[in-house]
Amino acid sequence: MKIIVPMAGRGSRLRPHSLTVPKPLIPIAGKPIVHRLVSDIAKVLAEPIDEIAFILGDPAFFGDDVVKSLKDLATSLGAKGTIYRQDQPLGTGHAIMCAKESLSGPAVIAYADTLIRATFNLDKEADAVIWTKEVERPEAYGVVKLDENKHITELVEKPQTFVSNQAVIGIYYFKDVAVLKDELQHVLDNNIINGGEYQINDGIKGMMAKGKTFVTGTVDEWMDCGNKNVAIDTNTKMLGFLTTDGEKLIADSYTNKNSTIIEPCNIGENVVLKNCTVGPNVSIGNNTVLENVTIKNSLIQTNSTIKNAILDEAMIGNHVQYNGEFTKISIGDYTIME
Repeated sequence: MKIIVPMAGRGSRLRPHSLTVPKPLIPIAGKPIVHRLVSDIAKVLAEPIDEIAFILGDPAFFGDDVVKSLKDLATSLGAKGTIYRQDQPLGTGHAIMCAKESLSGPAVIAYADTLIRATFNLDKEADAVIWTKEVERPEAYGVVKLDENKHITELVEKPQTFVSNQAVIGIYYFKDVAVLKDELQHVLDNNIINGGEYQINDGIKGMMAKGKTFVTGTVDEWMDCGNKNVAIDTNTKMLGFLTTDGEKLIADSYTNKNSTIIEPCNIGENVVLKNCTVGPNVSIGNNTVLENVTIKNSLIQTNSTIKNAILDEAMIGNHVQYNGEFTKISIGDYTIME
């Protein structure tokens, strides 16, 4: 089994946090988004993963440290890590084809901008599985249309009349991904463009037209990380799940000086808390110092120092220095203070 992960986008909706760190590598509950996604998919598959192929963008942004992180992730799951580059933002179908040397045999394709919780058994008799989540407002999503046998017959983008409430979440299983590769090659060769880009849906539609069987795999939770507000909400949900799972969330190496922690919280290595109230639903990255801070429902990344602040629904990046008593401050692009 292979896992193919297109992640070449810059994550502009999550700026300023994605200006210096690729969005899939921004930590949620103490672990990068793509690490959590791939690990959770591996749990659902419950079988050996031979290769994980990552499609990255510009090497100036997705540099050697990113490559090492992803290869280490693959190794931790007993797989070979392969790196491909998408040099132009030409769409989901084009991104997949950048990894065409790896497109053979059974594979899962997963876009690295969401997190899931799922417990279903993968239907390996079908030619393909499209993972979906039941939603309240299907008109806001791309959804699947099903026949009486629960087979997918059509993909419908933001239907104005009811088709189904099963939204496509961007994770797919193919019994032989080479079949999708052939259809996407046809899309590229014939310049079939939708929304100005080459789309995976056009490859899938080609497979359906040739009689391939598609079914759904419904996830229990589908959590977005696309912007600051939903990333904070996802962090809260993930902390709850990890607490239930019994995962260790607070590092032994953190220092507590007259501070109160209201769980669930994720506290990284060498964090220092002085005269703080932290939680609930707070994640703090390694080597960060908080002093005289009250914080809840928030994300702080690594190597930051925050003093004299009352924070709720805050998202703070790496190497930040913030003192709530100061008035002479320097704030960069895309910063929001509310």
